[in-house]
Amino acid sequence: MKDMNNFMERLETPTGRVDMILDTDAYNEIDDQFAISYALLSPERINTLAICAAPFKNAKSADAEEGMELSYDEIIKLLGFMGRPELESIVYRGSRTYLPDEKTPVVSEAAEIMVETARKYSPEKPLYIVAIGAITNVASAILMDKEAMVNNTVIVWLGGHALHMPDNSEFNLRQDIAAARVVFGCGAPVVQLPCKGVVSALTTTEGELRAWLTGTGPLGEYLMNNTVREAESYAKGKAWSRCIWDISAVAWLMNNNDVFMRSYITASPIPEYDHHYSLDPTRHPIRYVYHLNRDAIFTDLFTKLRGNK
Repeated sequence: MKDMNNFMERLETPTGRVDMILDTDAYNEIDDQFAISYALLSPERINTLAICAAPFKNAKSADAEEGMELSYDEIIKLLGFMGRPELESIVYRGSRTYLPDEKTPVVSEAAEIMVETARKYSPEKPLYIVAIGAITNVASAILMDKEAMVNNTVIVWLGGHALHMPDNSEFNLRQDIAAARVVFGCGAPVVQLPCKGVVSALTTTEGELRAWLTGTGPLGEYLMNNTVREAESYAKGKAWSRCIWDISAVAWLMNNNDVFMRSYITASPIPEYDHHYSLDPTRHPIRYVYHLNRDAIFTDLFTKLRGNK
């Protein structure tokens, strides 16, 4: 770590407009779409340079490659709802497989654009890389050019569960534990937003969605209806709430005076292959988010969606 003072400065909440690359498994869930919209509807604070499709594998995709391609298509679809087809030129395909080990990158358009862009920045003016899926693309970029990625970026990741939880089998992390170990171990400034136990506070309901988003045009209506349809696929006739946790990673970039969340500095955790954390207090520091102001984040998001009619 060449300059510890500068490193710690990069772990602070940014106070002005920042340049960002967003890495998202957009088709995996219904919350990535909210996060993409939130970023693009916040140009006063976020300059989105690229949107990268991340891999995923679950009931919606046969393998990581199909998950990535479905995510790419979902990003393009969302830009259509936003009336922003010109942004299709900054959407990039990501990894077609997960990392084979902790030393070998999976080269992709996404990893290449991260490296190419990071080389243009500096420790004094870093590039923010916000990841809300399996972190394969980011880890690959680190393995391709560790110096540029460690010295010139800040990595904000929604991944893993809270440190106090005994089971760390969180979806984004367990998809590619090797990639998570690369990111947490490389020495880059990382902001971690844990899922269960922290960001799981970001839930909404059908009533709230309809109260805020009915009549807001194609984008708002799509986000609302997509969420309700997904929830009713497993909970129709029951009370339900839905976690929209991916928006927290975008909200971090606008967290002036801790208005959206609180955090502290801790040693970088070690994600183990048996789905728990190992902790070593001598490891380099990261910033760890431990509390969210749920109402403030949703108010900001919904207000911006309403203004996008």
